[in-house]
Amino acid sequence: MKIILTSIFVNDQERALEFYTKTLGFVKKSDVSAEGYRWLTVVSPDDLGGTELLLEPSDNPVAQAYQKGIFEQDIPATSFGVEDTRAEYERLKAQGVKFTLEPTEVVAGVTIAVLDDTCGNLIQIQTTPA
Repeated sequence: MKIILTSIFVNDQERALEFYTKTLGFVKKSDVSAEGYRWLTVVSPDDLGGTELLLEPSDNPVAQAYQKGIFEQDIPATSFGVEDTRAEYERLKAQGVKFTLEPTEVVAGVTIAVLDDTCGNLIQIQTTPA
């Protein structure tokens, strides 16, 4: 068994698509509209057939409460692996990305940073030893 799809609630799918592709560097995989709903996914450019991230609208009141609650408690909605957290932090910061946590080594070899995705979520990036 493997994870093929995971989702993150976003308050604006178009803004999310722009941020996740142009800023973070993901690639749009699916963009299908049907009956007022938009199925919009992105994938890592390093694994085009890999796990898809669904940019799911947070228009449901339960989704809105969840998204708002974890954001207010500084809890990242998801985590992405990067080769070098400090280098990625500098790259993204130069693009104007706001971070709520600068690169921090939490345990030996594991460095994290947390950014605001502009769509209602905090996202953790991390480097983990192989």
